Amino acid sequence: MAELNPFKIAQAQFDEAAERLGLAAPMREFLRWPQREYHVTLPVRMDNGSSRVFHGYRVQYNSSRGPTKGGLRWHPDETIDTVRALSAWMTWKTAVVDIPLGGGKGGVTCNPKELTATEQERLARAYIRAVGRVLGVTKDVPAPDVYTNPQIMGWMMDEYETLVGESHPGVITGKPLTLGGSKGRGDATARGGVYCVREAGKLLGIDWDGATYAVQGFGNAGQFGATLHREILGNSKLVAASDSRGGVYCKDGFDPQELVRYKKSNGSLAGYPGSEAMTNEQLLELDVDCLYPSALENVITDKNAKNVKARLICELANGPTTPEADRILFENGKIVLPDFMANAGGVTVSYFEQVQNTYNYYWDLELVHQRLDRKMTDAFHAVWQTAAEAKVHMRLAAYLVAVQRVARAVQDRGWL
Repeated sequence: MAELNPFKIAQAQFDEAAERLGLAAPMREFLRWPQREYHVTLPVRMDNGSSRVFHGYRVQYNSSRGPTKGGLRWHPDETIDTVRALSAWMTWKTAVVDIPLGGGKGGVTCNPKELTATEQERLARAYIRAVGRVLGVTKDVPAPDVYTNPQIMGWMMDEYETLVGESHPGVITGKPLTLGGSKGRGDATARGGVYCVREAGKLLGIDWDGATYAVQGFGNAGQFGATLHREILGNSKLVAASDSRGGVYCKDGFDPQELVRYKKSNGSLAGYPGSEAMTNEQLLELDVDCLYPSALENVITDKNAKNVKARLICELANGPTTPEADRILFENGKIVLPDFMANAGGVTVSYFEQVQNTYNYYWDLELVHQRLDRKMTDAFHAVWQTAAEAKVHMRLAAYLVAVQRVARAVQDRGWL
């Protein structure tokens, strides 16, 4: 469906903010599109001696506030429009948490589950050989995303350093700690989201002791969201969780840590003892205090938004809610903590990693958490205040904050 093209959605969201801000036509046109994008073709030798050709992308959406920054996804359905959309959202994400970076994103169309570790390494190195000349701590810095991980980032950093003949740990973030990774990076995306939920709960008067929550998508962000919600906010009940194979429900609540262990040992939540089976679609419509959409894009649409009962929705996934659904949720009094604010903890700690790499001194975990908390709390309140003043939903408010900051940087540079 055309309306579910992620880049068209990103542009539509931007257009609404640009209209409200009264941006001039040249500025609107400039910010609607990536500044630069690269398409690369990657030949890779397989373990059996054959070769395969993969297609990859790197989009540098806007660098007015600093070097571009953004994850690298390996997914069988990866498209240039997905990468464009995510690079746009990363531009607004870095702006809304006010870190001196622009937005970028990368992708390779592949199914990493079908590749051995050695084949994954060859693909990682092939990608860096293809795009390495446009990367760098002052140019563009990749990070892990869907189906990529610290090990893949380590291979990529090593390949880049081999190409340039120098140590450049800050060119890639989300690396293993042994290669200059930052403490606190692993759970940063979810932790930042839970900090936003905490602040929203204060303003909404939610008592989290005994409150209920559900997690749709039990990957990395979803698992940390499930455990950190209880760790940070208190004795809430995780009543449902789901993954690509379906979900589980228990009205008395699950132990999040036990659920994570079961998922890791069984590969799926299906069959968890004492649970009822539930579809992803049913989970989204549960009557809970907080819902964490943590999987892929476009799961809350105009078709099901009217059935969403959660009072507070924290988007740990990128683009889980369509513009039509946003309007329905807002009209129904639901509070959505939008993706590019709520899941900005990941890029924030990646920024911290770049900073630590640059001056070769590393912070302890407590300091990382303290500085992340400050960034996310400040971002939340800036967006909440804008939403109240403009009488708009939180996503549009986040766009108003972010787009205004980026447009000002473009003006101050004299580009427009």
